[in-house]
Amino acid sequence: MTFPTLTERNLILTGYIEPNRPRIGRQVAERLRMRFVDVEAEIEQRTGEELEDIRSNYGERRVKTVENEIMNQVVLYRQTVLRINGSTLMHDDHLETLLPNSIVICLIARLDSILQRLHLSLGARYHDPAERAMALGRLNREWAVRGKPGVHEIDATDLDEEAIVSQTITLWQELAIERA
Repeated sequence: MTFPTLTERNLILTGYIEPNRPRIGRQVAERLRMRFVDVEAEIEQRTGEELEDIRSNYGERRVKTVENEIMNQVVLYRQTVLRINGSTLMHDDHLETLLPNSIVICLIARLDSILQRLHLSLGARYHDPAERAMALGRLNREWAVRGKPGVHEIDATDLDEEAIVSQTITLWQELAIERA
């Protein structure tokens, strides 16, 4: 099997559930001079509605249908930083299809750090057990890719945004060179 050169490889970011996750992906893409695609944002753009509205109005099946349409296009991309949820990667054969041309990096953190970040991002809603349970459920779905072959992890627990971006780029470059 022939693998693409370093400059043709995609970088897939997954695992992060914070509100600033698209910003991290954009910063990585800017530094690498690559295109950035956030699959969730693509779903919202294509449908003209937010994900939660699509789910409540049409159900999860509609989200998955649009998601699959987008993923069928994403598999053709090269030189792109892709923000894809772990649950999306695990659906159908998306992960296996993307791996030959992509490096997958899952950003993780210790649970106490995640709970602290959720508290900051959810504010007063954090004290609602249902809201907290939904956020932790999202995290479990997001981390479904952990431990899968070809998925590499960066522990972002004690890292600021700049360090996450730098370590992500460094790991992507090392892995892409190694696989060349």
